[in-house]
Amino acid sequence: MTSQTLREARKYEEAFEKLIKEEERPAFHLSPRTGWMNDPNGFSYYKGQYHMFYQYYPYESKWGPMHWGHAVSGDLLHWEYLPAALAPDEAYDRDGCFSGSAIELPDGRQLLMYTGVVKEHKDNAEQEVQTQCIAVGDGIDYEKYAENPALDEKDLPEGASRIDFRDPKMWKRADGTYACAIGSRPADGSGQILLYVSKDGVHWEFQSILASNNNRFGKMWECPDIFELDGEWALLTSPQDMLPEGFEYHNGNGTLCLLGSFDEEAGVFHERHNQTIDYGIDFYAPQTVLTPDGRRVMIGWMQNWDACSIRSPEAPWLGQMSLPRELFIRNGRLCQRPVRELEEMRCNRAAYSDVTVSGTVKLEGIKGRRVDMEILLRPGNPAEPYHKFAVRFAQNDRYYTSLSFRPKESILKIDRKFSGSRRAIIHQRRSLVDTVDGELKLRMILDRFSVEVFVNDGEQVMTATMYTEQEADGISFFADGTAKIDVVKYDLQ
Repeated sequence: MTSQTLREARKYEEAFEKLIKEEERPAFHLSPRTGWMNDPNGFSYYKGQYHMFYQYYPYESKWGPMHWGHAVSGDLLHWEYLPAALAPDEAYDRDGCFSGSAIELPDGRQLLMYTGVVKEHKDNAEQEVQTQCIAVGDGIDYEKYAENPALDEKDLPEGASRIDFRDPKMWKRADGTYACAIGSRPADGSGQILLYVSKDGVHWEFQSILASNNNRFGKMWECPDIFELDGEWALLTSPQDMLPEGFEYHNGNGTLCLLGSFDEEAGVFHERHNQTIDYGIDFYAPQTVLTPDGRRVMIGWMQNWDACSIRSPEAPWLGQMSLPRELFIRNGRLCQRPVRELEEMRCNRAAYSDVTVSGTVKLEGIKGRRVDMEILLRPGNPAEPYHKFAVRFAQNDRYYTSLSFRPKESILKIDRKFSGSRRAIIHQRRSLVDTVDGELKLRMILDRFSVEVFVNDGEQVMTATMYTEQEADGISFFADGTAKIDVVKYDLQ
């Protein structure tokens, strides 16, 4: 039985979706059906399609009591909306159905696990008590478990907070049992990831503390995901309240990838290496799926909590998902490349080689706001490196966003301060990149309201959103000194 709350949300989204024209949305990045979107949830492959659920408030383009929006895709790029899957309609989740995950049960049904939130008033203060709840369904309609919550404060290890206990990520183990990683906060106010196990996906018990932050990377660790990749284990999480460490981490809500080994018997992750997942402005709370052909694909929320005011709250939607990215390990680092299905959308190829750039250069056929462009950059004269190189895009007489590179410092910078934003939010981010003699390889994917830059075949990625008017579709190249570039550009249809 769908509740009144869910029926109202479904009726509302169906009516208000019609008011958003296709060209007012990204072409191949998932945006909310209407209203507000944040974290990806329940990213899974089920009944021959990819399912993406998402944190969702249909009624306004700002955060509100969380629902789960729902969409499906055959290729991870073209999404079709399904009715909202969950609404805050029970005593244990009345203030929000927060993030979670999805798996298929042996009987063919799909199991969702999510964080139920209830606001509690204590000593004149409000706090959100968080528990883990489950729902089972057929890919469209889901029924919440009669005995929810499946995990609550009695299932926490000593000292763990019942207020910061969220974002369950389930997976099926080789022996057919289930495991689940959940973000938590120990008594030291830092972050940790807890591991729970289950024989049937319904009855869960605490196994161990999977990984501890010990106040190294921000505070609370949100949205964990753990998986095997190229013979190693990767643990992804999104720490809150981070401090920068050189160019590796940024202030605020960030992303963290730990690579290492996982002792499944003890339930403990041993880290070898740490790095940022995305070095740009807008990327948070990523979740991965294993595709039927064995690729590990990741999608994140393409937005920054501290920059949500980049769009007017009057806009009919806010929030979009990143490009799906294939993950791999190279030279001991997590690397990412755009999902290969994107190449099937390429058309209108324009290519140039050995172009000399000194001052500003525009090239015939190189423009657009739905673009896949590869640039190979090098000094024009090996004896005299250029001082700075820049690509300006989403450009007209008034607006542009830029990607600039200074070879002496090896610093790549994304800057959207001239993109039409009227808010003093984060407009630029810098990243230290690997370069030899001022050579750099860039692949830029543009989709109406965003840019994702893949550096050196995926060694690093920088993501940013910009809501510049669509008529601004110019692309130009600039060098202080002399640079040479090869450019291949495709439109994406």
